[in-house]
Amino acid sequence: MVDHKECSLLDEHIASNQRKVSLTCVVNGVEICDTIDPTMTLLHFLRDRLKLFGTKESCGEGECGACTVIMNGKAVTSCIILAIEADGAEILTVEGLAKDGRISILQEEFISEDALQCGFCTPGFLMSTRALLDRNPEPSEEEIKEALAGNLCRCTGYLPILKAVKKAAERERKELKK
Repeated sequence: MVDHKECSLLDEHIASNQRKVSLTCVVNGVEICDTIDPTMTLLHFLRDRLKLFGTKESCGEGECGACTVIMNGKAVTSCIILAIEADGAEILTVEGLAKDGRISILQEEFISEDALQCGFCTPGFLMSTRALLDRNPEPSEEEIKEALAGNLCRCTGYLPILKAVKKAAERERKELKK
C-alpha cells in the first residue's frame, strides 16, 4: 500500500531542493558560499542565514531604510533585493563598520551626538552615511539630507543625526591627513 503522506513529503523535499540556487558573495570581508531559495531577500539572507542581526526588518517595502546595507559601494534597501542579486557582490553591513574590536568614527559620533534613541533605525542611517562618505568625504548639508532621505526615524528629530554625520566626516578627513 502506498503511503500518500510520505510521497507528498518526498515530493515537497524534491521540489524545494530543485528551487535552490548557489550564491557566492563577500560579506564584511568574508567570502560566503551558500545554497539558497531564489526567492529569499538579501535582508533574510543576512539575518537568517548569516545571523547578522544589525540589519533591521521594518517596512518590507524599501521605504524606511532600516535594512540598508552597502552593496558594491551603494546604499541599498536589502528588503527589496533578492539575495541572488548579490551573487558576486561585496556587501557591508553595520557589523562590518567596526575594526579590530573598535567601533568606527561614524558610530562614535552617532553616540556622542545622541543621534539615536531607540536605535532601531540607526544601522540604516549608519550605512547610508557610510556610503555617502565613501564617495564624498566632504558633503554639504544638502548632500547629507539627500543621502539620508530614504531613512526614517521616529525618535531623534534628525538634527542630531545631521550633526553626527558632519562631525564624523570632519574627523575622518582629519584621520586621512595623519
